[in-house]
Amino acid sequence: MTDSMAAASGWRLLLTRRMALCVMTGFSSGLPLFVLINLVPAWLRSEGVSLKDIGLFALIGIPYNWKFLWSPLMDRYALPFLGRRRGWMLLTQIALLLSILAFGYLSPATSVWSVAYLAAAVAFFSASQDIVIDAYRREILPDEELGLGNSVHVNAYRVAGLVPGSLALILAEHLPWSSVFAVVAAFMGIGVFLSLWAPEPKPLASPPKTLASAIVDPLREFFSRHGLGTALAIVAFMFLFKLGDNMAVALATPFYLDMGFTKGEIGVVAKHAGLWPWVIGGMLGGIWMVRLGINRALWLFGAAQWFSVLGMVLLASSGPQIWLLALAIGLEYLGMGLGGAALVAFQARIAHPQHLATQLALFTALTGLPRTFANAITGYLVEGPGKTPDAFGQFLLDFGFPVDGLGWVNFFWLCFWIGIPGMLLLFRVAPWNGEHKLVK
Repeated sequence: MTDSMAAASGWRLLLTRRMALCVMTGFSSGLPLFVLINLVPAWLRSEGVSLKDIGLFALIGIPYNWKFLWSPLMDRYALPFLGRRRGWMLLTQIALLLSILAFGYLSPATSVWSVAYLAAAVAFFSASQDIVIDAYRREILPDEELGLGNSVHVNAYRVAGLVPGSLALILAEHLPWSSVFAVVAAFMGIGVFLSLWAPEPKPLASPPKTLASAIVDPLREFFSRHGLGTALAIVAFMFLFKLGDNMAVALATPFYLDMGFTKGEIGVVAKHAGLWPWVIGGMLGGIWMVRLGINRALWLFGAAQWFSVLGMVLLASSGPQIWLLALAIGLEYLGMGLGGAALVAFQARIAHPQHLATQLALFTALTGLPRTFANAITGYLVEGPGKTPDAFGQFLLDFGFPVDGLGWVNFFWLCFWIGIPGMLLLFRVAPWNGEHKLVK
């Protein structure tokens, strides 16, 4: 197939019902995560909560890292309505709608622990939704559409971030936080519609016959298929590939606020500078994956993701200029979207059809693990432990960490250099001139 034929085929595929379903899976999956990493930190910061405490809120993302523990239940058992995948989708989406709505009835100033407990519940329901959505998407996509379909999913995933990261911040300038969270929660109705409208997919393989089989067989199959060395390299790659990028955006909204931008400015710029580069670049990225293959996409899109951190370095070095804010957000959205789309396609390719929910949950948990634990210390890295440190701050001081922290510029440079190991592992797990066969 020539390049022009492949491109034309890619554009036609964008208009299919499967791609429409990928739009809705991405939006429904992304919205609650960005509530936790964009809206809740902005809400806490505007209510006077310290950066160190906001950074520790990243620990509520632990359910994303441990979701493989209960994913076998969702692989093995079906609820008594809507089918094996759609029943779980609907249940988790209703729980998310109600939980996000409940944020508006809490006050961080008087009950920060209540906020933390509710955020942990949202993370659990969101991680559970991701388990079933990832398996559902793999089952509806033919092998040749994995790259494009997952790119569409990741595009919609990121676009969903504009609701809590842009629209909500603009509304917060004019409405009470209870109304803001009510508006954001209403967008989970897209997920509810998806569960009711979407067809139940035909399984690619028969479901596990026992719970024990659903727990043990996915791990045994993965390591026996790849061998111990390659399997461990794949695990390390999924852990490291987005580590620096995730750390760079962990405190993005508080960073913009500290730079002197208003919530309204951040919301407006995020809407225009983030949406269009990300959507256009992401769509082109999905079509390019049809031509490039997943391995080469990982190299090219991973490089774009890595260098996007330099936009944050530039903004932190130059001060509060709107055009630099637009550049930093645009690079962030473009780089994260391209790299994320290639990584998700890679994960879908290496997952075995008989163990989709559990293996995909494990793979995405490895990707999200740095976001939880590394992001939890980002506030300490920026501000430092202080002269009267807590236990973790004292731990940092004992290892010679500066009392006043790295500051924003050095912190973003650190995030940039941390991206190197994940790129180097591509030589082992996704060589440029190699393309692993899809699992049958």
